[in-house]
Amino acid sequence: MKNVIIGTAGHVDHGKTALIMALTGIDTDRLAEEKRRGITIELGFAYLDFDDGTRAGIVDVPGHERFIRNMLAGAGGIDLAMLIVAADEGIMPQTAEHLGILSILGVKSGLVAITKSDLVEQEWLDMVTADVEELVSGSFLEGQPIVPVSAYSGANLDTLRQELRRLIDGVSEKNVRIPFRLPVDRIFSMEGFGAVVTGTLIEGVVNVGDAAEVLPARLPATVRNIQVHGRSVHSAGAGQRVALNLSGIKKSDIEKGNVVAKRDTVRTAAMLDVKLQVLPESKRTIKNASQLHLYHGTRVLLAKAVLLDRDELLPGQSCYAQLRLTELLPSKTGDRFVVRFLSPLETIGGGVILDPDPPKRKRSDPDALDALKIRESGSTDQHIYQAAVKEGRTVPSDALRRALDMTEEEFRLELEPLTGAGRLIELLPGKLIADAVLDALSESCRTLLASYHKEHPLHAGLRVAELRQKLLGKEETAVANAVMNELCREGSIRFENGRVSLAAFEVRLTKRQRAIREKILDVYRAAGYESPPPEEIPGLFGPGDKNDVRQVTESLLSSGELVMLTPQIYWHRDTFEKARASAEAHFKTNAELTMPQYRDLLGTSRKYALAMLDYLDSARVTKKAGDIRTIFRGFGAL
Repeated sequence: MKNVIIGTAGHVDHGKTALIMALTGIDTDRLAEEKRRGITIELGFAYLDFDDGTRAGIVDVPGHERFIRNMLAGAGGIDLAMLIVAADEGIMPQTAEHLGILSILGVKSGLVAITKSDLVEQEWLDMVTADVEELVSGSFLEGQPIVPVSAYSGANLDTLRQELRRLIDGVSEKNVRIPFRLPVDRIFSMEGFGAVVTGTLIEGVVNVGDAAEVLPARLPATVRNIQVHGRSVHSAGAGQRVALNLSGIKKSDIEKGNVVAKRDTVRTAAMLDVKLQVLPESKRTIKNASQLHLYHGTRVLLAKAVLLDRDELLPGQSCYAQLRLTELLPSKTGDRFVVRFLSPLETIGGGVILDPDPPKRKRSDPDALDALKIRESGSTDQHIYQAAVKEGRTVPSDALRRALDMTEEEFRLELEPLTGAGRLIELLPGKLIADAVLDALSESCRTLLASYHKEHPLHAGLRVAELRQKLLGKEETAVANAVMNELCREGSIRFENGRVSLAAFEVRLTKRQRAIREKILDVYRAAGYESPPPEEIPGLFGPGDKNDVRQVTESLLSSGELVMLTPQIYWHRDTFEKARASAEAHFKTNAELTMPQYRDLLGTSRKYALAMLDYLDSARVTKKAGDIRTIFRGFGAL
């Protein structure tokens, strides 16, 4: 069955609460002060039953300007608006303000009820009706029914019910296939049950036993019980007024304006990318960096409006903006909001959230503006692709789906053409990366190597592990490997001896450097295991060769022709391979190797045997336990 929320709106003391009482038999004024003053202060709730069994929730919002925050808290989940105008007073300030707020919040349908019609003459009633028609011209209420009624005499109440029932048929079904979300408008506790929150379920289905969290603090809780219109139910769907009894949390931990949602499904952020608009009837403008009150769901907080393409937003205009908040706000793409000035406190406009967790934007950035255009009006596949690009690396496909509020089937159908065209690539099972991100990483890889070659012209290349670290850090090894493998396949880079270089790069030595190179290699080759300390090598050459000796030695280490066991022990590659082969042959017939055994195998001193064993340990070829080495990852790790 379709779940619909009808919301009243209008000026203070225009008979909203009395009309709801006449329609439903429920008095929504629940505070003693409300009874005494005759005005609604807090939100009131009722339900309206129709003859065909349809039940609609009704939210009675305050009309007084001092309680506009409470009005906004109730207006967020409205499907149908019932704008109330008293026949004896006609249109008043909050009548127009509430209509503007409903328009900003995206309410698409409703009607006007002219209350207290029994108190005026027909001629006056006709004049008020004409004023109302002029007020709603150009709004979502243009052309909708205007019904004169009397809560006192009951005049035209049946007509009002019929019109509301007709409008309900035109309300779109809510999306119940996504995780639930409930902005909290009331909190109380029940003896023996604990914390209870109420609100309009704006999306999804909530079930008893669901793992929930209270945002923005991310306090874990469990849904213990659910009530809809005073009856306990096992589940409730979007568009219903619900009360949730939460276990694992205290009443004092929750406050009005919080959001209760399925755990780990809603992001919180202190910045929002938005499409911001100023009401056409506003007498004021929004200037860049204006401080505003932001009303979102049942929450109100301070925000600075950074206009991205202009210095001032005039009445009737809209633009892309970034709202920078003083607190974290849980929100989703497509959420509506209202903004009011701080002083004087008046509604000026509002808009829609395009990105609930954006990077900090620079003003007049064409790339940012293009991205926001796609966020606003692009196709679903564009939204998926852009969200993947925004990540800047791989993103779990399920996280991407949840961020876009899509069902698994919807996401799969939209994803297939993107992966088929190679725009999104599944590098690892369940992990996607955009081709633009991969291209950018490839360019970064080439830039890093070019810079390294410039700084170290005699080095064969950058160590693979070091390039991975520079490219993406330790977290994205698979992505870095994929980038390097793709560049290798296309012939841009090459791998050699554990190092990577640009394919076109060559180590170019001068004639003197080539001579130094050959002599150093001869010295280490002839020395075998008992090689000279590195600091002795420059003494084999003239004083003017010191810098060349250092650079050539670094080049030989880089190319793998020399192997550094320790800072004091370098071996020729042939010597190293001989020592490695001895250890590998030993482990083919033995499970363990001791240092004395290895020293004897090599026929050298303890110093050099131990250096090689430590090297094998650090490379995770072997594993040391006391004085014994055993195979760990094996010699393929070298």
